[in-house]
Amino acid sequence: MCYSDDARPPLPPVSGAAQDAGDLVLTSGDGSLVDAFFATPDRPSSAGMVVMPDVRGLHAFYKELAVRFADAGMHAIAFDYFGRTAATHDRGEDFPFAEHVEKLQFPTVAEDAKAATTWLREHAGVTSVFCVGFCMGGAMAWRQSAADPSMNGCIGFYGVPSRVADVQAQMRAPILILAAGQDFTPVQEVERWAGEVRSNGVDVEMHVYPDAPHSFFDRSFDQHAGACADAWERVLDFVARRSSA
Repeated sequence: MCYSDDARPPLPPVSGAAQDAGDLVLTSGDGSLVDAFFATPDRPSSAGMVVMPDVRGLHAFYKELAVRFADAGMHAIAFDYFGRTAATHDRGEDFPFAEHVEKLQFPTVAEDAKAATTWLREHAGVTSVFCVGFCMGGAMAWRQSAADPSMNGCIGFYGVPSRVADVQAQMRAPILILAAGQDFTPVQEVERWAGEVRSNGVDVEMHVYPDAPHSFFDRSFDQHAGACADAWERVLDFVARRSSA
């Protein structure tokens, strides 16, 4: 599990507020219903962020993170992975995520992400769409570089490259990698993977936080406040540079 119920997303380094936020249900490409959460900024924006959670699916951390992206001036939507296999919508710490991760199919995640981007374009008027993910969601976000090359950029925190290997040759959308130096995935492995993706012509940016552990992007970790602030700046800069005019 990446984030416990005590974790809180860091605040973005910009002033703003979410004008509206709440739960919604998306209809995926195969007709499945997908739980989601949206947040709308209080000022006009043509940029949108699809938030892809960790192994526990859509829990409180990612709903709040969607609000933080709205605070930063972007439309945001976070979605759950497990509606096809879980009988409950509860994604608390007792949720048996491992058994549902084993049943997860990458193509359906791509369909669900597409439903989220469609919602942003149709309901929020978004013209530049990005995705961001954490842990398993980091790899899922990178996979969208192949599944949906129309994405303006795909951002992954502490993703595992082996979860992307099968689509590596098809990746096209730009990628931002934010890696923790003290993660269980060796930085050298991520750097090697980033180089392989670049060799296929994909624009890849990577930054390593040498002293940061897995899941450092959490404002309850005072000792990693600097890394959190820098990560926010890099994400927002990536979005600003790659948004359509």
